[in-house]
Amino acid sequence: MDSNYTVLARKYRSQDFASLIGQDVLVKTLTTAINTGRIAHAYIFTGIRGTGKTSTARILAKALNCLSTDGPTATPCGVCENCRAIAAGQHIDVMEIDAASHTGVDNMREILDAVQYRPTNGRYKIYIIDEVHMLSISAFNALLKTLEEPPAHVVFILATTDIRKVPVTILSRCQRFDLVRVPVETLKKHFAKIAENEKIELTDAANELLARAADGSVRDGLSLLDQAIAQTGGHVDEASVLNMLKRADRGVVMGLMETILSGDTALALERVDEIYNNGADLSMLLTDMMEWTHWATRMHPALHAGDCASAPYTADQRTKIRNINANITLNTLSRLWQVMVASVPEMQATGNQKQCFDMLVVRMMHIAEMPSVAEILKKQPTAAKPQPVPQSAPKKVAIASATDLASALQADKEILLYSYYTTNIEVLDFENGKIVYFDRGNDTDFAKKLTSWLNAKTGQIWTLQQDDSSKHAQTVTEKKNEELAADPMIADAMNLFEDAEIVNSTK
Repeated sequence: MDSNYTVLARKYRSQDFASLIGQDVLVKTLTTAINTGRIAHAYIFTGIRGTGKTSTARILAKALNCLSTDGPTATPCGVCENCRAIAAGQHIDVMEIDAASHTGVDNMREILDAVQYRPTNGRYKIYIIDEVHMLSISAFNALLKTLEEPPAHVVFILATTDIRKVPVTILSRCQRFDLVRVPVETLKKHFAKIAENEKIELTDAANELLARAADGSVRDGLSLLDQAIAQTGGHVDEASVLNMLKRADRGVVMGLMETILSGDTALALERVDEIYNNGADLSMLLTDMMEWTHWATRMHPALHAGDCASAPYTADQRTKIRNINANITLNTLSRLWQVMVASVPEMQATGNQKQCFDMLVVRMMHIAEMPSVAEILKKQPTAAKPQPVPQSAPKKVAIASATDLASALQADKEILLYSYYTTNIEVLDFENGKIVYFDRGNDTDFAKKLTSWLNAKTGQIWTLQQDDSSKHAQTVTEKKNEELAADPMIADAMNLFEDAEIVNSTK
């Protein structure tokens, strides 16, 4: 057995900018910067796992220290002493630091103490800090000043899969590059080329399954390809990859969705049993069903979502989806999607995925059969126009004296009008429908407000006549206070306290 076997992810790791796949914008920017001499002192690469962050950092380190030219070059030779040492991770001036195991401020200080010394073999001393978001706050703070103004011979290259955890103060000192997910077609070409180099038979269907399962990560895809080769001995076809991924064939998924939409519950559960007994992972099956629902929605004639050529289905399968779409609505597909999304955490949390999946299928079938809101409204009989409930006439208030008027205002919660009336108005004459008064506060709006209220509450027309001079008559409050003061019990209570007064006597 060959003990020196190198896994595909390491063997085919990008060694120069030309071989860095799926990152065209990044490659163009960095090569232009190197060719024009605009080399920054700090870079930060971010993106999902396996898109080439560390590989790009090493390629940049080789570009800055390659000995094939008198200065930095965008096309490092890969064969000089510096290039080979950097590729092997053994160059004395290129330090790769794992932030996950060097999180503390003391670790960072040890690194920064060596920054001032010039490089030994290369033009630049380069610090590659991987997963930099795992540094502690103290370590980040220790790095700040050096990162902003490092010596001319130092370049920092930071890499992270979680850019949100990196402080803004660090980001502002670096040139940021976002490495995107590698497209499926690009991954397929890459895997096909590797299979050819390795003398491996890789069918197109198996290649597409691997590329889609990689989810934009080159390393993940190569690890899956390595695993598939190990399982099959060199002949990688669709069946072997489906078995490895524990996924059902797309034709099986399509048949299951067609059965669910047909409304035959017994047959649908029977098909689920069959798929489960064949070893399919039900979580992956749910993912495939969601994928089908997504593409069926995009391909629905009511949506007009444009070109769906990237859909992972054959021409016959797309035709079948269109035929299914002719008998279902977007509303049905949307409801199915919502039920499946809600079931994802249930599948992850449940102790028995098969039971959870069976219940999911039953829910989906009942949801699919439900009519839309518009259909329900159409079936409803036209409701008779509701008749207004007759309102009883408001009860009229009888007011025969100044005191009655105060009580009525208070009962009707006309607080402002009540307070002004009882405090400032000297009632000189009070007859049925007429009030003669003197206004100590001379409020020009009082008569208008009180007249309006009286007319509405009593159902008759009132006339308010204001006298020009005071007759020294008592207000309602003053009259009430006088009556209270004449009460022997209240008079005794007031005598107990010096300067006692009666307040709020009208309440």
